Amino acid sequence: MTYTLDRTLWATSFDDAVGRTKAALIKHGFGVLTEIDVKATMKKKIDADIDDYLILGACNPRMAFEAMKLEPKVGAMLPRNVILRGVDDGNVMVSAIDPVASMQSIDNEMLTSLAGRVRSMLAQAVAEI
Repeated sequence: MTYTLDRTLWATSFDDAVGRTKAALIKHGFGVLTEIDVKATMKKKIDADIDDYLILGACNPRMAFEAMKLEPKVGAMLPRNVILRGVDDGNVMVSAIDPVASMQSIDNEMLTSLAGRVRSMLAQAVAEI
């Protein structure tokens, strides 16, 4: 099983890809709680130069609330990370964690079902970027 939902944006600026990704997430009920600029962090912390790389912590509050009611400790696995990274020349790869894959370690059929619904929402968002 793959663990991400992926889409490559061809000949797209990184900033445009970030804007399009955030808009698609919002359209499908996700807010962006966190942003981690991995490129800047690697440069600052270990003086490493890498391509553009951004981690967005996306959350659908209703789905997160339902998940926490089913499994109170599930918050350790939230929010849903979505990464954007520069690949090749002028292309951007968007990858969202697959909630079904990430929840496999929790033995709870109702949570698995909920993860499937969240997966569908994320897949639609990724497809529309």
